[in-house]
Amino acid sequence: MDNIDSFIATAPGLKFAFAIKARVGPIQDLGQTARGHRRIIDILGGEVHGRLAGEILPGGADWQVVRPDGTIEVVARYTIRSAAGALVYVHNEGLRVASPEVLARMTKGELMPPDAYHFRTAPRFETAEPSLKWLERATFVGIAARTPDRVAIGFHEVL
Repeated sequence: MDNIDSFIATAPGLKFAFAIKARVGPIQDLGQTARGHRRIIDILGGEVHGRLAGEILPGGADWQVVRPDGTIEVVARYTIRSAAGALVYVHNEGLRVASPEVLARMTKGELMPPDAYHFRTAPRFETAEPSLKWLERATFVGIAARTPDRVAIGFHEVL
């Protein structure tokens, strides 16, 4: 293995950046569409803590497609207002994978432990605020958990 092979085979590190807790509305089930089983979930607001602190503004949503195997493709778009008043646009895509039994229980509104399913995201951020430009220059991985009325995500910077 030469130098470049060693470099690309090395796993990157992660550094916790911040967490969100977003309140969400009930699932709007559109049913089977040309893209798959479509669902939309309104984002009602929430809080942000860590290196970025502030609040999630109401008005965003999570547009989902449930694949035939039960895997859920998530695409969430929402706005964060920092504690200093700056706005940050969030575009967060990911996958939630659970066994049919866990998925059925979650659909009924049951609270499942986060280690009972896989829920990971790849967020992108946009802001005009110079002090928050670090959000646009880094790669993040989101580790997420779903409750009946909330989604919690820890955003970790890839080093």
